[in-house]
Formats: sequence, C-alpha cells, structure tokens
Amino acid sequence: MNQLKAIFGNNGRNELSAAEANTRIGSDEPLFILDVREPQEYQMGHIEGAILIPLGELGRRVKELPTDREILCVCASGSRSGMATRQLASAGYKAINLRGGMVGWQHARYAITRGK
Repeated sequence: MNQLKAIFGNNGRNELSAAEANTRIGSDEPLFILDVREPQEYQMGHIEGAILIPLGELGRRVKELPTDREILCVCASGSRSGMATRQLASAGYKAINLRGGMVGWQHARYAITRGK
C-alpha cells in the first residue's frame, strides 16, 4: 500500500478534474502547472502560468521542477500528462494529472492564455 501511495500520492488518487484543479490553482497553496505538450500546442492555448516542458524532454529537465509543491501535469487529453505524472512520481515528485487535459479544461470554460 505504501508503494501505491509513493507512486500515486494524494491518497492513491493521482488526478484532478478541471474544477478541482481550478480551485487548487487559486488556493493558498497553488499547484505548479507543468504543460507536457509540444510548443505549437502550448501556443494555441494553455493554462495561465503553466511552464512548458514537452514530455520528450522531461527526463533531462526534471531538475527544473520544484520539489516543495504539487505539480499538475497537463496535456491535450490527459494521456501524455498521465505518463508524466507517473514518471515524476517515480522520481519522488508530488505529481497529479489533469483528467481530460486541456480538452476538459476548455469544456469547463476555464480561461486559457494564447502565445508563449
């Protein structure tokens, strides 16, 4: 059981809905937002304050991430960010996947930022 907690964190729950993520982003302990899509996807629309590190670069850039905050991993649909969440959790980071990705975020009508 402890191994599952180490992998998934958050009491075995390793994902947040768009509504849950939006609440956490605006809280006193905001999430670090990691967008793992490709640059052109990010430029088309991302969550304000998100840092872009494409999934293919994550392994070599992992030291750029904070160790003292939970990391919300974001992609288009939740698939790549799910992989990032597992990769980060196995490296000891507190990572959570945005369920439904940017599709779910935009479907919930939350703001996006365009450009770099």
